[in-house]
Amino acid sequence: MSDPVIVGVDGSVSSLDAVDVATREAQLRGVPLRVVHAFGHAPGHLPVGAPPWSPADHGLEPMVHGVLARAEERAHAAAPDIEITRSVVAGEPLEVLEIESRAAALAVVGSRGLSGFAGLLLGSTAVQLAAHGHCPLMVVRGRPDPAGAVVLAVDGSEAGQAAVEFAFAEAALRRAPLVALHVWNTWSERAYEGPGDPLTAVVVDAEHLRQAEQDLLADAVAPLEEVFPQVAVERRLVRSRIRPALIDASRSAQLVVTGARGRGGFTGLLLGSVSQALLHHAHCPVTVVRGKE
Repeated sequence: MSDPVIVGVDGSVSSLDAVDVATREAQLRGVPLRVVHAFGHAPGHLPVGAPPWSPADHGLEPMVHGVLARAEERAHAAAPDIEITRSVVAGEPLEVLEIESRAAALAVVGSRGLSGFAGLLLGSTAVQLAAHGHCPLMVVRGRPDPAGAVVLAVDGSEAGQAAVEFAFAEAALRRAPLVALHVWNTWSERAYEGPGDPLTAVVVDAEHLRQAEQDLLADAVAPLEEVFPQVAVERRLVRSRIRPALIDASRSAQLVVTGARGRGGFTGLLLGSVSQALLHHAHCPVTVVRGKE
């Protein structure tokens, strides 16, 4: 059986929106949908020999399965033919979803929640899951343009190549154009003289640096253009501050895809500042794709 798309739900509007998106992703891939609910810690003080803690013993089972039933009904209404399974686990949302992601094609979460998945972004759970999960993570947020492009943040790093591959495949599934966006400035290769603003700092050879960044963009996407000839690709090179440029590009996109950590990141940092900025501020859903360790 193919790995499923998993979605974290708690009954909130945000999580139900995530169910809609996850259902579409499962349908596009032809894989099952797995609805996941976590409801906090199980008690850690059970006496020796006591039966395992169960939500049924604490009056939680009707509530939990009511939440899951609503999610399933919503998914079945959108895609009657997909297979749907449930996973109800006592534990912290990050831990639960990290475990579930080990056998998933994609994890989908909303940007906010009510209980088990409350405060996904504000509480940094989505950031932590993007850094530690074992499959791409899609955070549903903003108001995506259904006719917009898939925007790929190209950084030229080896780890970022996984995001390039994911973005091309996603654009093909959605039958959407792809904007391969590479943002550069005079700090891109630290080719500046002295401190200052990255947009105005004096560089040794600005045209040489621009051409190098253009080549970097071409090298990142050209191999995938051959694999996915059906995807219309726009290579977009922009001289700007990186985070604001990507956030601005998300205004007219249906999805933004980024790597977890690109070139220039601190050694050992699992999620870069660009990825975090998009998770917090993008105007459409964001998928973070981790490269090979």
